Amino acid sequence: MTVAPPLEVPERHRLGSPGLRRVNLALFAAGLTTFMSLYCTQALLPELSADFGVSPARSSLLVSLATGAVAIAVIPVSSLSERYGRTRVMIVSSVASALVGLLIPLCGSFPALAAVRAVQGLALAGVPAVAMAYLADEVHGEHLGSAMGRYVAGTGIGGVLGRLVPGLVTDVAGWRWALAATGFLALAFTVAFWLLLPPSRFFRPSRVDYRPLLAHLRDPGLRRLYLIALTAMAGFVTVYNFLTYRLLDAPFHLPYAVVSLIAVMNVAGSAASARAGILADRSGRRKVLAGSLVLAACGLCLTLPAVLPLVGVGLLVFTVGFFGTHAVASGWVGRRASTARAQASALYLFAYYLGSSIGGTAGGVAYEHGHWTGTALYVLVLLGVALLAAAGMKGVRWVGHPRS
Repeated sequence: MTVAPPLEVPERHRLGSPGLRRVNLALFAAGLTTFMSLYCTQALLPELSADFGVSPARSSLLVSLATGAVAIAVIPVSSLSERYGRTRVMIVSSVASALVGLLIPLCGSFPALAAVRAVQGLALAGVPAVAMAYLADEVHGEHLGSAMGRYVAGTGIGGVLGRLVPGLVTDVAGWRWALAATGFLALAFTVAFWLLLPPSRFFRPSRVDYRPLLAHLRDPGLRRLYLIALTAMAGFVTVYNFLTYRLLDAPFHLPYAVVSLIAVMNVAGSAASARAGILADRSGRRKVLAGSLVLAACGLCLTLPAVLPLVGVGLLVFTVGFFGTHAVASGWVGRRASTARAQASALYLFAYYLGSSIGGTAGGVAYEHGHWTGTALYVLVLLGVALLAAAGMKGVRWVGHPRS
């Protein structure tokens, strides 16, 4: 009688394995295409304000509508991924958003442009809604923080390209060609993501059930992480939405192409996110999270004087602090939620993009009434709320993942 050899049980991807390298590259490309598409209008807000004759706060709707649509869609899309699979949802979402993005340069009015941006946000939701759950499923827990950090790094560099490419092309060929160039580049990264993404090996389909959402909302630790996501992202989008207006205006009067280079700060943020994930795995998440928020607040204070080198250094420090915050908080959600991880991550992203949408537009009101000083004070209040939430994590009882 021949005994069949035992079935080989797959192991979650570990540091140095070919599988983890493919996962990191694929999710890096996903972060690139998602955030390029999401923030492609941000660097162009002053140009679009002038071309369509709208105020800074109204112009910021071209960012806020897209991020608000993502916030609305992430929860139902994440629930669908529990039924139909992580990879399928992410690929369909990335392809749909890239194709919608090619319609943006054809819009002839501000309402039409705003409507297409909202549709693009709905299409985009599948990648950020599912990526964190995919990583939590497929990557070994010891290396999840660093993998999450690399994904966030991709989102940061995507944010750079989404601001830098349109800003540079606008000076040469106008905003329509700028957004067309961004759209085709996002499509190329989408194809790379599709080709590189390994199939899920640990995903098990389940019926769509929204009851885990209530369970996650009852978790005090997750509630604090969601609050941090909302307030930190509201502050980050506000700074990048309206610092452009300040640098184009007196006393700086910088050229448009030069102002668009502020997006390069996100490269440092991307490096910081990867490093923060590793530090969180080694030294404890609460400590790194609180330190990142304090760093962001210190950087913001440096931007207050009308001294260009100080503004540059301050923006760099602020960006590093924000990306460290996001990398640690988002990774912590995946470790905290032992079941229905896609929905736990979706709630985090709902708060994250809601902060971007509502908080970013509210920042426009602060800028119109208080100029940069009023805007900075508004963001400092947001960071203070996030820091209080992070400090309160010490008293939270952790189940399954005690290290904080």
